[in-house]
This record gives sequence, C-alpha cells and structure tokens, in this order.
Amino acid sequence: MSRSFLPTRGDVFGGLSAGIVALPLCLAFGVASGLGPEAGLYGAIATGILAAIFGGAPTLITGPTAPMTLVAVTVVGASRLPDGSINLGQVVLVFALAGGLQMLLGVLRLGGYIRYVPYPVISGFMTGIGVIIILQQLFPIAGMQPPASTPWHIISNLHLLPGGVVWPVALLALVTFAITYLLPKITTAVPSALVALVVVTAGSMILAIDAPRIGEIPRGLPQFVVPSLDPANLGIIISSAVQLAVLGAIDTLLSALMADSLTGTQHDSNRELIGQGIGNMAAAFIGGLPGAGASIRSVVNIKAGGRTPLSGVIHGVFLIAVLLGLSGLVRHIPEAVLAGILVAAGLGCIDYRGVSHLARIPRSDAVVMVLVFLLTLFLGLIAAVAVGLIVASLVFVKKVADLSERGTTVSPLADHPWADELDIPDDWREHLLVKHVEGPLFFGFARGFSDLASQVEGKVLVLRMDRVLLMDQSGAYAVHDALVELKGKGVRCLIVGLPVAQRDILEDVRVIPDVIPPEDVFDDFASLKSALPAIIAE
Repeated sequence: MSRSFLPTRGDVFGGLSAGIVALPLCLAFGVASGLGPEAGLYGAIATGILAAIFGGAPTLITGPTAPMTLVAVTVVGASRLPDGSINLGQVVLVFALAGGLQMLLGVLRLGGYIRYVPYPVISGFMTGIGVIIILQQLFPIAGMQPPASTPWHIISNLHLLPGGVVWPVALLALVTFAITYLLPKITTAVPSALVALVVVTAGSMILAIDAPRIGEIPRGLPQFVVPSLDPANLGIIISSAVQLAVLGAIDTLLSALMADSLTGTQHDSNRELIGQGIGNMAAAFIGGLPGAGASIRSVVNIKAGGRTPLSGVIHGVFLIAVLLGLSGLVRHIPEAVLAGILVAAGLGCIDYRGVSHLARIPRSDAVVMVLVFLLTLFLGLIAAVAVGLIVASLVFVKKVADLSERGTTVSPLADHPWADELDIPDDWREHLLVKHVEGPLFFGFARGFSDLASQVEGKVLVLRMDRVLLMDQSGAYAVHDALVELKGKGVRCLIVGLPVAQRDILEDVRVIPDVIPPEDVFDDFASLKSALPAIIAE
C-alpha cells in the first residue's frame, strides 16, 4: 500500500474537522472513565497520531470510543484502593498490555479473521454496549450520583430517579442531548456535539446555573506514568487487557471497512492492528485512555478531503493545541453536558437496522443476536462475544451439514450419474452403488456420513470424492468408521478422485492402507473404469 505523508489541502481540512468532532467526545469519555477529561485528550492525541503513522488505514481517525471507554470504566473501578483513590499504575499496565496484545495480533496476521465475526454477534454486542452507556448516564443526567456502574445495579435502582432529579442539571443534559442528536438531522455542516458543548456551557454560565463542572485539567504536556503490578490482581489485569485488545480490534477493523467503502481503497488490517497497539501503549504510559478506529470521526475526515495518514496526525496536533492553549476554558464545562453527549454516543452504538429486522431474520440469527445482547448487559463483553461466536458457529455448522447431506447421495449407478459415468455398460450398473460426496467433510457432517453407510448392502460402493473441498479430523474418522462398517457387511469400497490434501489426511489417520488398500484408491473415474471388469468379476 502506498502511504504518502505529503500534505494536501484535504488532509488539513479533514484532520482539523475530525479534531473538532473529537474534542467534546474525548472530554466526555475521559470524565466517564473516572480518570478525568485530560485522559480522553491524552488518549486521542497519542492514539490519533501514532496509529495514523504506523497503521494500515490511511483515512482512519483513532481515539477513545464508547466501547473502549466502557471497558476502561471497569478497569478503573477494579483499580480503586480502599481510600477511594485509583491505582493508576495498574490502570496503565492494563492499557499498555492491551496495546501489546493488539500488536501481537497484527504480527501474527490475525487481523483478517475479524471479518468472519457473524453479523448477529456484532449487532447484539454493539447494541448491548450502547444500552449500557445510556444506563450509566441516567443518574448523571438527573444530577445524581450513580449507585454503581453495572447495568444490573443501575436497573435495580431506577426507582430512585423520580424523587432525586436536580432539574437545572437535568435541563442542561437534556438540551445537550437534543442538540447533539437532532442537529445532524437539520445540517451536518457543523459538529453537533461541539455546538452542544459550547452553547449549553455558555448558557449555564450566563444563567449562573449551579451544576457540577469538570474542573481544571493539567496544563502542558502529560507526564510519563510508571505501570505497577500487584500479583493478587493478575487475573483481572490479563482479562481486562484481553477485553480491550479484542474489542479495540473489532471496533477498529469494522471502522476501517467503512472507511474503505467511502474511499474505494483497501486497508491493511494486520498493519492497522500494529499501529493501534503502538498508539494504545503510548497512550497508556502518559495516562491516556485506550482508543480504536472511530467511525464518525473518520467519516468527517474523509468527507472533508482527508486521504492520507497526515489527516490523523493533524487531528492529534489540533488536540495538542487545545490542551496547551484552551485547557483553562475546559473547567467550566458542566458534567451534565458531557453526560448528554454520552447518551447520544450510546444511541449511536445501537444497531437499529438489526433490531428493526429482528422479527424477519432467520430465527437462529435472532436468537444469537438477543443472546449476545443480554450477555453483554449482564455477563461481560468478552463472555458475550465468546458465547455468541460459539453459538453462531454451531448454527453455521448445522446449516452447512444440512446442505452437505442434502447434496450427497448413495444410489445405483443407473440413477443420477455424473457425466463421466454415462458410458458404463448396463450390465455393470446394478452391481455398483455410487456415493457422490461434495463440499466439506468436517465435524458437522461426519455423523451424516456414518449414517449413510447403513444404506449400502452386499455390493461394490464407489466413493466419488472429487469435489470434497475440505476434510478435518472428525471427517476422516467418519470415513474410517463408515468403511469399517461397510467392510463388515461384505461391501467392497473404492475411492475415486480423492484430492491430494484429503488423501494425506486419510493416510495420516491410517484409513489408507489399514482400512482401504492403496490399489482401491483411484485418481479419476477413467482409471476406475479400466479396473471395473476384474472388480465385478470377483
């Protein structure tokens, strides 16, 4: 892939536009994480610049996202000390380890496998994330301290909301949400979240509304933070890092595919994971939030003319300028304003298309989608994806197995012959049964292969395996068991057209020569025809 860093007017406008859009979101994600608004800015700067330089998706803008922040909230919560302070060294270790794991995924060239995550899994997962983000902001919107951050605790305490609403604060949040959510339906010329941030903050100051504000953020560039390891917390450190790495990979590569569709280019998924990992490690060591490829910011960049990695660098440089020059103004932003922006971000995560089609899609897909959604809410992100992938895989295997079994027949040669079987003499036909095997012969179809053996008695069976595209260990054992059963019934078994890869597997598990001798394995049907007179005469 050609990667030009020569500046273009489009890259400058794209990067600045993306930076303007990113600013309120980064502040909101920083506050939501519990690390403060500066953590969002630090993360956006480090990941935005380094992922652009080292990644493989030139127009992708990287920074803190709603899904990544959701996991970061859990990490920060698990790192609180008895006195209420945060063990920042442990947080840094988790974030840095996540970046390292992403780099490893890229080095091992596993990026391309993300495309095989089934749509129902992604839909249920992202919808669950969106609902969790909205739930977590219900109490802050009302001007109340949330009882806990887990969805179940929030839901069980919703009855406290009506009597505790601080209406001036709630009004700020609701107006912010309305502007953020509704303005794009009128015009996309200006970033709605930034408009909401400026307008509502200014209004709250003019009207002297008493509302909690985010306060001062450190001036100047961030300092290096040293990671620390408490062996007692090793399990949660590793599990949280894996969650961040996998979630970030999925979030990023889905956004990269979206960017490809807009630019007509093709990203390098493995290189992009390496770039994301570098950015997240750097962000961790300066106390920043981890990030991922951000869809909305990338769309803004592309539509403003961004086409090279320079646009991502400019986006990060813009945020550095804000950090150095405007940090004094940030302290006036009400927390309720950021909560309103986060609710809009949560709604943006929900897959409305998938939800609206829930009653019309295949029942198995609907079950997977709902299952992943519920597990995301009440069990955890990685557990939801893992269970979703397992269930979706089992559903897929069942579908493919059904197709394979329907397309596989055992019949006299006189019935449904292939083209090269048409010239067999009539007096041979009733002596032969032919099993046409097509497609994959893997664990989902192995049982069907064994069951079909019961249909053959007292004749010569020809296994046409020319079109076997795939065979795994279970498939090989199914062939073994079927052939042993058939031999026990006095059936002579012949294999025709076995591809080299599949023959190697049958030899590895000793089907050839222990069960079927090499002389009964024919390269093609023409070779079999020349041997048939002697075989039938036996």
